[in-house]
Amino acid sequence: MLLDEYRAQIDEINKQMQELFNKRMELSFKVAEFKMENGMEVFQPEREQVILDAVEKNAPEGLGNASKVLFQTIMDISKCRQYQELFDVGGMEEYKTLDFNKHYITAVPGAFGSYSHMAADKFFPDHEPLFFSDFEDIFISVESGRADFGILPIANSTAGTVTRTYELMKKHDLRICASTKVKVSHCLAARKGTRPEDITIVYSHEQAIMQCSEFLREHKYKAHHYANTALAAEYVADSDEPYAAICSEKCARELGLEILFRDITDARENYTKFILVSKDCLRTEGADTVTVSLALPHTQSALYRLLTKFSVAGLNLTMIESRPIANTDFDVVFYLDFDGNIDDPDVKKLMNELRSELSYFKFLGNYKEI
Repeated sequence: MLLDEYRAQIDEINKQMQELFNKRMELSFKVAEFKMENGMEVFQPEREQVILDAVEKNAPEGLGNASKVLFQTIMDISKCRQYQELFDVGGMEEYKTLDFNKHYITAVPGAFGSYSHMAADKFFPDHEPLFFSDFEDIFISVESGRADFGILPIANSTAGTVTRTYELMKKHDLRICASTKVKVSHCLAARKGTRPEDITIVYSHEQAIMQCSEFLREHKYKAHHYANTALAAEYVADSDEPYAAICSEKCARELGLEILFRDITDARENYTKFILVSKDCLRTEGADTVTVSLALPHTQSALYRLLTKFSVAGLNLTMIESRPIANTDFDVVFYLDFDGNIDDPDVKKLMNELRSELSYFKFLGNYKEI
């Protein structure tokens, strides 16, 4: 038999499978409608398990798991479509549009000249910064009303995610209402008169140290972590020891430090993404990114099934990150960014589906990069 003949047979089978798939979707809608009209639970996991057990039993040797995946995916698609067509789109928070031109008090990590301070200036032309050394103090100041907004780094294009920010987003109930990127160009700065060969320790935030790892290795400098690049520079400025700091040139000039080396990052195109957080439900005009966090059950294909929901809804996932949950047996929380706006019915329905099916689900914000 020729290759074209095999392909013709496959095409015919594909046609039959699509016709059967369409019929199955129609019947599943009728079943869901009947359950809703009679006050029954629409989704019954025990019924799904009976079907999957039968599929695995009836499959030929070597196709048991593959057959289960196929039918599990079909049932997941069916549920997603039912949510899209049959369920209410309500349940989301009411949002107000953020006005960037008002005067605000902002909670900012570090000090004057820090990259977080630069991000705050990008967000607001008129703001009064309150500086903190600990990221959690940013959240506390916003929750207490001491500050209107908090600015926090969440990811770097070279060093990856800022773990502490993700941990605090789970712990505290704030919303992301905007994001921005700041180009990072680190320098090595020290007190005036300090010679590069005399430097004993370089201080900076762990992210900055990772971003400049090649420079540090080349010069054989020993690096110590500090809470923030700007605070590290302050520490160096106040010390009588031959220390240096990795920080921004703006920060070095602000503190009267001498810049020993410029542009020391490993990657020339190096950016940090910052988020703007608020305790109020605010979003930027034209918001096009949704961020959520969720936990998945320890079951086979749980992550694959989650991704199926986004695919069926036609929504593009742009980021997925997992972080361990403290005091658990390696349980994790997933953080997801996807393209969308919560005024879109498909987005609302997916959010409601996730909220109803998962043991932990948290909507973190709908915003735009500025």
